[in-house]
Amino acid sequence: MKILIVGDIVGSPGRRIFKNVVKRMRAENAVHAVVANAENAAAGSGITGEIAAEIFAAGADVITLGDHAWNQKGIEAAISGERRLLRPANFPEGCPGHGWITVQTAVGPLTVVNLLGRVFLPPLDCPFRCMDALLKRIPADAPILVDFHAEATSEKIAMGWYLDGRVAAVVGSHTHVQTSDERILPKGTAYLTDLGMTGPSESVIGREIEPVLKKFVTGMPSRFDVAKGPAVLEGLLLELNRATGKASALTRVRERDTPDVAAAP
Repeated sequence: MKILIVGDIVGSPGRRIFKNVVKRMRAENAVHAVVANAENAAAGSGITGEIAAEIFAAGADVITLGDHAWNQKGIEAAISGERRLLRPANFPEGCPGHGWITVQTAVGPLTVVNLLGRVFLPPLDCPFRCMDALLKRIPADAPILVDFHAEATSEKIAMGWYLDGRVAAVVGSHTHVQTSDERILPKGTAYLTDLGMTGPSESVIGREIEPVLKKFVTGMPSRFDVAKGPAVLEGLLLELNRATGKASALTRVRERDTPDVAAAP
């Protein structure tokens, strides 16, 4: 089973390159499933029902979110109505939607779990204990992929070790900067601290450069719009052994716009 896991999609440039890359990889039969974090897909902040539908139509099997899950007006209805659109499972009881799902792929079932970290982020239920509880409920007949949307690298690394041997993969999202520490942990769980970003490559983590520089240099508030121009898709290509449900290989992915697309207005 080959799974493409895509780092945070940012705005329309991120959605554009996601569509182009996934279309090509699907046509080449290079992947059996696509999981995408899209919590910045709507102008860099949250997601809408319409944009979620666009990303599903472009080839995503599951969309994961994060701390911006509720930023767009009316998103509660979309998250409640679309089972494949996940919000973090450790949001308090009573939040709309779901934090995990099992989907069918061409080569068998795949379970995806979305969790949110607590270090440097708003306090939520403990993601570690939440995952313990989920593992008692989730059927054991499908490999489990965890998108841990967290700020602190230490928290993400700790989650990888905590779940080693209990899930197929733990991948981090949120920082928009791809890390180079991909590995298979001793008990067979694939791990990467951060998938990176799918969005404008000439930017400050997806935002226009000048307003961000102004904020850092002067301390004055600025509007951080999503940058324009060429885009990059970053993520991880994960291969799972269908017999064991464990990782057999993993490769970081970085795909850039073709010159003609990058030069388009």
